[in-house]
Amino acid sequence: MREILRRSITGVIYVVLLLGTVFLSSDAFDFLFMAFGLTCLYEFKKIVRIKGYYIFVAYLALWWAYIYLVKDSAAITVLMLLTITVDLALLMFLFSDKPAKFTDFQKFVIAVFYIGGGCIFLTMIPYKEEDFAQFLIMGIFILIWVNDTFAYLVGRTLGRTKLFPSVSPKKTIEGSIGGLIFALVAAYILSWYETKLTVTQWMAMATLIVVAGSLGDLLESKFKRMAGVKDSGAILPGHGGIWDRLDSLVFAAPFAYLILNLFSYVS
Repeated sequence: MREILRRSITGVIYVVLLLGTVFLSSDAFDFLFMAFGLTCLYEFKKIVRIKGYYIFVAYLALWWAYIYLVKDSAAITVLMLLTITVDLALLMFLFSDKPAKFTDFQKFVIAVFYIGGGCIFLTMIPYKEEDFAQFLIMGIFILIWVNDTFAYLVGRTLGRTKLFPSVSPKKTIEGSIGGLIFALVAAYILSWYETKLTVTQWMAMATLIVVAGSLGDLLESKFKRMAGVKDSGAILPGHGGIWDRLDSLVFAAPFAYLILNLFSYVS
């Protein structure tokens, strides 16, 4: 009971902080996710044992350039494609049964594009249409939270078939399907309030985010399993680290940015 209370209090503070910055100002939102990115990198650095601090310099330089300086769509597309390429390569690592041993250069590339690139595109999503789209980014957070919550609840009550036992023994196929169904319901409701996307586009966004987010969750679990740790950190009592909270969003963000580009192109 005490643990549930601690998790609940931490969860409420996290959600209030996140949504508070969204509605406070775009600068507050930018700063929060820059800080979240640094924290995720620090946790990733410990887990894969990256030496030195050059990944932080590379991330800050990239973040500052793409959030405040780079406006050319071609340069943004290059970063998006590099980030997605690294993410897809990591899926090969996720589904491989062979033990992986990354070189220092590979660790650097993974850190900068998988973690750093994911946080950059997460920050860029609400600026897709120039103005700061508060309800769009809030909707994406809600889709992830709804999926996580109902995947857990459905999996706990109805779950029988393990999804990926070698990486995450508690996740079930029934839970994943339940999370997707409730995320689609949430997407339908969100379409009433955020009309920048149609109902169909919200449904497509929800499906993409749930699938990519679930893969991101499994990917982080594999990194932690390799390192022999339960959580990426301890900054959030009862929840672990920031990477534990953002693993789904960090992986899904470049794909969400891509689908928003496609929506803009076909509109």
